[in-house]
Amino acid sequence: MVPKQTQAHQIDSIDKQLLNEIQWVFPLADRPFYEISKQHNISEEEVMRRISRLSQIGLIRQINAIFDTRRLGYKSALVALEAEVDKLNHVAQEINKHPGVSHNYERNHEFNMWFTLAVPPDAEIKSELERFASIDGVKKYRVLPTLKVFKIGVRLDMVNEDNKNPTPTDEVKALNTQKFSLSNRDKDFIRELQKELKIVQEPFKDMAMNLGITTSQLFAKAKEYEELGVMRRFAAILRHRDAGFAANGMVVWKVPNSKIDEIGYKLAAFPQVSHCYQRPVYSDWPFNLFSMIHARAIESAEEMADHMSDSIGIKEYKILFSLREFKKERVKYFVDN
Repeated sequence: MVPKQTQAHQIDSIDKQLLNEIQWVFPLADRPFYEISKQHNISEEEVMRRISRLSQIGLIRQINAIFDTRRLGYKSALVALEAEVDKLNHVAQEINKHPGVSHNYERNHEFNMWFTLAVPPDAEIKSELERFASIDGVKKYRVLPTLKVFKIGVRLDMVNEDNKNPTPTDEVKALNTQKFSLSNRDKDFIRELQKELKIVQEPFKDMAMNLGITTSQLFAKAKEYEELGVMRRFAAILRHRDAGFAANGMVVWKVPNSKIDEIGYKLAAFPQVSHCYQRPVYSDWPFNLFSMIHARAIESAEEMADHMSDSIGIKEYKILFSLREFKKERVKYFVDN
């Protein structure tokens, strides 16, 4: 696999610090870029110029609210699909037409296409997959819904080099399972908060005006959603490869059922793990715990996984690297498509 040319060499240390910060904590404030500027001893205008440029060169994919699909009532699943190699592009193009397909990758496995599918509360995943199965070139697929979430949240460290011997230092937060009843007014808020943020001095002003409220009321509602686990965070999403992270590996583990929780939380504590889920098994797919790691080189990712394997005491695992990105975008909730 030849890594795609990245834009990471075009940025300086301040850019890297900004990228590290806004991936995880983007200020919900009238002048968010001013709040960021105070942390870096540069002007508000300079922060806006830098973030605008980082978006233009492709490092920042978008800045907006990131919602929990299932908490909004949507049904979702990861799908592993085997397509005929010479028809892989055709199958990807057809599947990508579905607005609920947000991530779609070619991976180095018999199941050579992996995508996520989300459908609204009144739709069914099964019927959508039956349509996909009729696409010329599809051989078989396996539906891998989330049985338990241990961690979710990408944070690419732009400042430090790959840590090939990672330590579990992250504090894993318990997910809020409080029932959430979605109103039509909530849907209005979600439609606004999921819009890509404009790089202007007061970017939240238009959102609040569209909702007929003040920005303070908008921020209060966003924080309420975050506390309820409906919104994971408001943050920037980076393009992994453009940011220099060419080795994006899905590490799948074969874990005894009695140890799923123990091992899941141990893996989630590694900062290099962005996602960690329990998923079902099949006769031709015995791996029940999934974790995503991101590194600048395949060798680094392999060393990370080997170190994690020693740390958790699980030896049966595989790393499925993404060879191509067919599609990556956020699902747009409660829109007509």
